[in-house]
This record gives sequence, structure tokens and C-alpha cells, in this order.
Amino acid sequence: MRLQTLTLATAGAALLAPTALPTPAASLTAPGARHRIAATDLLARVRDCAQISKGRYRTDAGTAATVPVCGTDQAVFWEADLDIDCDGQVTAHCNRAADPAFSAATAFQQSDGRHLNAEKLPYVVVPGPSSRWDYRASGIRGGAVAAVIYKDRVQYAVVGDTGPGDIIGEASYATAKGLGVNPDPLVGGVPSGVTYIVFKDTVVKPIEDQDAAESEGERLAALFTAGG
Repeated sequence: MRLQTLTLATAGAALLAPTALPTPAASLTAPGARHRIAATDLLARVRDCAQISKGRYRTDAGTAATVPVCGTDQAVFWEADLDIDCDGQVTAHCNRAADPAFSAATAFQQSDGRHLNAEKLPYVVVPGPSSRWDYRASGIRGGAVAAVIYKDRVQYAVVGDTGPGDIIGEASYATAKGLGVNPDPLVGGVPSGVTYIVFKDTVVKPIEDQDAAESEGERLAALFTAGG
């Protein structure tokens, strides 16, 4: 595994250069595991669902519609699967060969007009507007700040794309990777247990600024878990 490879490499370097300092443990920490606000704290705030969607969503085509969109004064949220969105810029892992369903477009674009880079930018996909739920009516727009939770990991992201009007539970290659989930668009993702929290009336500008999404996500998560 990757962690074992790094550990062996570090050990080999230590034998060749005894005075070298060991690799800091933090360098091996996954992005989604290093935040100040714990996953358990965020999940405690979304334990109860006040449904705001006029109906429920499927997680995949052909499955039953079981997922409601819930809301608080500060955020909307849902629990679903995580399908991999590789749309946007063509990269080494996101392209037509890697993903037959690949699209070179995302609903929202970078500050330079280019479509988003799913391999590098953590973003989430919201269902397209419908009579079931229109994300815009809930104060959500492209670039809105999101927290995605899987097990004990939190990955901050932005709203970067829209999907079918009746399906929910999708995020970018980079989001999955940050959560320790297999990001392969064909065989990756997880079938359940992922919580998506999107904070109302927020926006990261430019949308591709991942550092800004991280810092604003931490600030908003702190307010959310404090109930303020």
C-alpha cells in the first residue's frame, strides 16, 4: 500500500544517511483527516432531518428514491453514496479513456473561464433544479462552501457541478481522494455513508481557490457545530 511504500522508503533513506531526520508524521496525513472540526461534531448537528425537498432522490438510476434534502438556518444537507465526477478539464485520471461518461464541461467555471479540474479541485455535485428542490432557492450557488464527511474524515469543497434532477450523491475525483475513497470514475466511490453539508449564502472566489475553501470551511464548520 502507499503508506507502507513511503515508510520503507523513509527507512531506506535513514540507512543511507543516518543523520537525516525522519519524515514528519503530518506529511502522511490525508487531507480530509487534518481538520480542527471533527467529523463527529459535524454529524451531531445533522442527526435530525427537517426535510426541505418536495420528495426524495435516487442515488443511482434505477434505484428507489430514498434520500431527502434536509435544512437548517445555516445549511442544507443529505446522506447518500459517493459517485465520482471526473468532468471538466482533461487530466491524467479524468478523460474519455478513463471515464466513458466523461464530459469536458462543468456547470460552473474557473475565474479564467475554463471548466473545473476534478482531479485537483474538491467539489460536490448538486441535483439540477426541479420541482423536487431548487438549490438556488436555498441560498446555494456555484462556489458555495461544502463539508463532505465519510467515516472520520472531513473534506471541504465547493459546489462545482450539477447533475440529474432526480439523483444525488456525487463529488469530484479530488474530493473522494481527500476522504480516502477510491477516486477511480469506473470502479471507485462508496455505496453509502457519505454526508454532504452545503453552507447557505456562501461563495469562494475564485472558485478554484482550494485554500480559501479550506479556511472558510473550517470557519463555517466551527459556527455550525457551535449552533451559531
